[in-house]
Amino acid sequence: MSSHTPAAAPPIPLGREVAYPRHYDPGLLFPIARTLGRAEIGIGAALPFIGHDRWHAYELSWLDTRGKPVVATATITVPGDSPHLVESKSLKLYLNSLNHTRFDDADAVRARVVDDLSQAAGADVDVVFGLPAMADVARDGTSIDSLDVEITSYGPPDASLLVADAGEIVDEHLSSALLKSNCPVTGQPDWASLHIAYRGPRIDRAALLRYLVSFRDHAEFHEQCVERVFVDLLARCRPETLSVEARYTRRGGLDINPWRATPGHAPPACLRDERQ
Repeated sequence: MSSHTPAAAPPIPLGREVAYPRHYDPGLLFPIARTLGRAEIGIGAALPFIGHDRWHAYELSWLDTRGKPVVATATITVPGDSPHLVESKSLKLYLNSLNHTRFDDADAVRARVVDDLSQAAGADVDVVFGLPAMADVARDGTSIDSLDVEITSYGPPDASLLVADAGEIVDEHLSSALLKSNCPVTGQPDWASLHIAYRGPRIDRAALLRYLVSFRDHAEFHEQCVERVFVDLLARCRPETLSVEARYTRRGGLDINPWRATPGHAPPACLRDERQ
């Protein structure tokens, strides 16, 4: 990890009107200490997981040396053990601040974005131009969404709903497109598909679906929701290995895909959902 230290952050732009940036301004990036959300979940300094936050940027543009606009897309990966996450609206505003800035070439743009985001996150951020391939639904885990279950709890998240059969050890990849939570500042809905790969006692699928739906009225940032799911599954179901990835739908030209897993677990394939 790098020794980047973010500068003092401006007032958070989330939930208030902010003028459209006309000039390049890395000061628009708003870092949020991960320890704040993790303390609420019971995660201390020794992280029980590895992972990353993968962003897809659909609205990226700058000017070439003669002032002609260039457009691109990008995949941005922030390490999950970075001291800070980057607030989403501030990232949108920052990327828009490049719109009227001249660069020699795409490599210069990438280098600038890498440096600015690394400073904000407090760790080395990876940026590549282009987007991942679309996921093949038939190979993207077994959906639990068609289960015929009655659900009455929509928040707060209820880990006591989770159960597993300790007498049966399985390898499974389960998915659900029914995850919804709310922005903790604006109250706006955040929609995602969730992908859980694990080896261990068989997780009761109906119980898992009820648990995921219990996030429906819950207010928490994307990254913290995924970490909560990971911690709750680890504590209640005792898997030997566990991987949790959420693919959130796009907002403001960005979507985020947090992933957390037990140490040593291979990262999931870099893919996009049809809703992204």
